[in-house]
Amino acid sequence: MNVFFEESGSFKAGSVLSRQGDAFQVELPGGRRAKVRAKDVLIEFEKPAAAELMEQADAAAQQIDLDFLWECAPQEEFAFSTLASEYFGESYGPVERAALVLRLHGAPVYFRRKGRGQYQRAPEEQLKMALASLERKRQQALVQAQYEEELKAGRLPEAFQGRALSFLTRPDKNSIEYKALEAAAAARGISMPRLMLECGGIPSARALHEARFLAEFFPHGTGFPPVIVNPLPDDLPEALVQAFSIDDVTTTEIDDAFSVEHLADSRVRIGVHIAAPALGISRGDPVDTIARNRLSTVYMPGDKITMLPDEFVDAFTLKEGGLRPALSLYIIVNRETQEIVATETRAERVFVKHNLRHNTLDEHVTEEALAAGTGDYPHKDDIAVLWPFAQALFEKRQQMRASYGLKREVQRNTDYNFYVDGERITITPRRRGSPLDLIVAELAILANSTWGAFLHDHGVPGIYRSQRAFGAPTGPKRTRMQTTAAPHEGLGVAQYAWSTSPLRRYVDLVNQWQLLACVQHGVTAKLAAPFKPKDADLFAVVQGFDETYTAYADHQRRMEYFWCLRWLMQENRREVVAAVVKGDLVRLEEIPLLLHVPALGVHARGTRLLLEVMSIDELTIEASVRMLRVLDAPTVTSGAEAEAEEESEDEELIDAADESAESEAEALAEAEGAEGAEGEPAEAGSNARGEAPGSENPADDAADGSRHHAEEQSR
Repeated sequence: MNVFFEESGSFKAGSVLSRQGDAFQVELPGGRRAKVRAKDVLIEFEKPAAAELMEQADAAAQQIDLDFLWECAPQEEFAFSTLASEYFGESYGPVERAALVLRLHGAPVYFRRKGRGQYQRAPEEQLKMALASLERKRQQALVQAQYEEELKAGRLPEAFQGRALSFLTRPDKNSIEYKALEAAAAARGISMPRLMLECGGIPSARALHEARFLAEFFPHGTGFPPVIVNPLPDDLPEALVQAFSIDDVTTTEIDDAFSVEHLADSRVRIGVHIAAPALGISRGDPVDTIARNRLSTVYMPGDKITMLPDEFVDAFTLKEGGLRPALSLYIIVNRETQEIVATETRAERVFVKHNLRHNTLDEHVTEEALAAGTGDYPHKDDIAVLWPFAQALFEKRQQMRASYGLKREVQRNTDYNFYVDGERITITPRRRGSPLDLIVAELAILANSTWGAFLHDHGVPGIYRSQRAFGAPTGPKRTRMQTTAAPHEGLGVAQYAWSTSPLRRYVDLVNQWQLLACVQHGVTAKLAAPFKPKDADLFAVVQGFDETYTAYADHQRRMEYFWCLRWLMQENRREVVAAVVKGDLVRLEEIPLLLHVPALGVHARGTRLLLEVMSIDELTIEASVRMLRVLDAPTVTSGAEAEAEEESEDEELIDAADESAESEAEALAEAEGAEGAEGEPAEAGSNARGEAPGSENPADDAADGSRHHAEEQSR
């Protein structure tokens, strides 16, 4: 005897070997033996054989018309044998019964299972809806298959026009377009972005990198809602100075300017004037909400996404030719000793006479020209006063660094500007550590340090950057953001509160609110400041800013590396010259690109190599290179000179891509916080994938948000 039974949701047939009570010992056609309960047996039969029954039943089931079967079925619950009599008549056998069970069980749209061998037909309305849904799915499957074939053939389906980037950045993985793209890419053995690039779905790899960033950090777009610029306070006094700024030619968010007044007894009053958007923005107002959501201006070669709406930038940037609201730090200096006699902070309107530009002045304002008093340029006498003061500030910081067990700062000699025109890139070198750089650097560091102390003395919390050693005094240094004053050993200052870039960085805007409270309310500032001590919201700002600022800096670095690779392709550079940095890491001479060279071997630091560029992939931001030959080895030095050169090379690994020498100084100082006890930088970090080098903090804690590579080049 044979039985047809249900096991684990499927139907099988086998020969009965024995029966004990309500259980059968059954041998299946494949030889496997199973114990089958009697209640699971639906049909007992003698002929045909079990294997033949299953084969014949499968074929017969496909011939059963489901619509007719549904019409024949009673509305109430029924046993399959009842419907078999109705559908087949009196002449049905085990094959027909098994076929009916298979057909009923395989059509849940038409029939609902109510138990073993028991079914009920679906209500008519539900059946119609289910059949319509199945038809839609069938049509979608046909469309999906058509999309897949077109994509595999290298053609972009019409439905993908204008939507390809969204499939790669914010995909609906249940859509037929995404499924077709995924299947086609798998069939071609390439990634979905590469397939979209080949089909013309995305215009370039650059567009994809930018779209991915925007999808993550600006999912609702980069535009601003309408905003109103609040009127300035009526009692804002007018300063009796004429200020000037020093920036790149394309800078629009001008945060800082300077002034010089000559006093009696060989003294001068130096003014550091910072744009004051905090005078027109209140905590919690619509513009504050915008700024807090963005937290910083985003820079990348050829473009930027500002933190504040254009109306606010235009109203508060320190552009030349008018009175501008500013928070000013005045420093009275003894010119003979370059010692600071007194400081004062004011909120006022400052007349900005000139916006000086590095592009036109750097070649004229040199150390030699300043020493000889030659040259003719605006504010020559003022710069002549600021230059020795900046040098004195630098030396004081070096002395403080030495007290912390740190070496002197060693700046890179060359920086690079990126200028993007369409899909073409121009990368031009720029000298670092020039007099104008040092002036801007030291005055900004002085302002941030002085204002940090100003907040602390008034008992008003601010947002500080601190860097201190943990473990042994000479051990690795840890950089962190906090709401209380603490030393920044890398910069050589007692405290450091970002305050000089309120147009571009939310932390600086918060600190400016707190500083204004100190200026306006004096000893009661703690009660009047927008953020009170231990304000939980202030801690939230610190955490959110640190994470977001790091992500923005990472995106900028990726795009800078992307454009470096684009430059190699654009200039058709098949061979390039590079210098060994450390191990198999090399730095190209013409552009700021660091790459790993596989199997480079052991070479001294500074060894110049000729490399062959074998391939460049803009999608993954990868370059494959190999060494052709050694051009020359470095000159062997000894003692302090060799030590200084080695430190300089290590620090050059740190991506100090920032607005000014202030950023360079701060970034290098922060970089030392990532150094180990033996002075080697933590993981160099740059490789052929185009990942920029960095310190422990990927943002490099740079003071002014990497404007020199992006904001000055934005058009």
